Amino acid sequence: MTRTVGFIYAHPDDETFGCSYLIRQIADSGNKAVLLTATRGEAGKSGRLGALTREQLAEIRDQELQRAGDILGIAEIEQLDLGDGKLREVKQEVLVDKIAAFLNKHGAEVAVTFPADGISGHPDHIAIHHAVNKAVFSGACSSVQKLYYNVMGSPGAEAVLELKGEGLQEMKAKALTAHESQILSIERVFGKLEDGPPWHFAPELFQLVWERGSFNPAKQERSIFDGLMN
Repeated sequence: MTRTVGFIYAHPDDETFGCSYLIRQIADSGNKAVLLTATRGEAGKSGRLGALTREQLAEIRDQELQRAGDILGIAEIEQLDLGDGKLREVKQEVLVDKIAAFLNKHGAEVAVTFPADGISGHPDHIAIHHAVNKAVFSGACSSVQKLYYNVMGSPGAEAVLELKGEGLQEMKAKALTAHESQILSIERVFGKLEDGPPWHFAPELFQLVWERGSFNPAKQERSIFDGLMN
């Protein structure tokens, strides 16, 4: 049977920074990765593309996200266009309802999102973290059996799944490069991609925080699909 994993993030590129290996593995196994992005990233910087209006940058980042999604193997991308940098101003119930509707629409059995610190501390990331928690923990997403945070070294986080990306580093580099407007942020985290291969990407780490009503189950996993019920 085909399994579906829902990724819920704030901006275009969030999925590529922390989940490239996981998304590609899901696609390569014949399962589905679907992505919900809450904003179009129009308040971000434009890297080496020069001065752009917010609308111009939003259009460019739409295209970048689609290119990266094609490289990663994302089956479907949905964007909410709720305003980059403004997610704290959105009523949480509205955001929770939209996230639950997305997960329910796709029948996602697994959800993946930011940890409590948002990885970078970005307020939009933290708003998504809390909204996904509420959507899943409330029981509003009847298909979801497991919730993970991609922790990327967040302090105190215990990962149950570590993906080192054997054979997938070139794919991750290409997906990151697709987010051309964000190249300065990418280089700050990963270094100059044109200097590779080899690239020195850290493993992708995932913390299992909820499984069918049980919080922080103590286990190690080989796959994000471990333990799913039919």
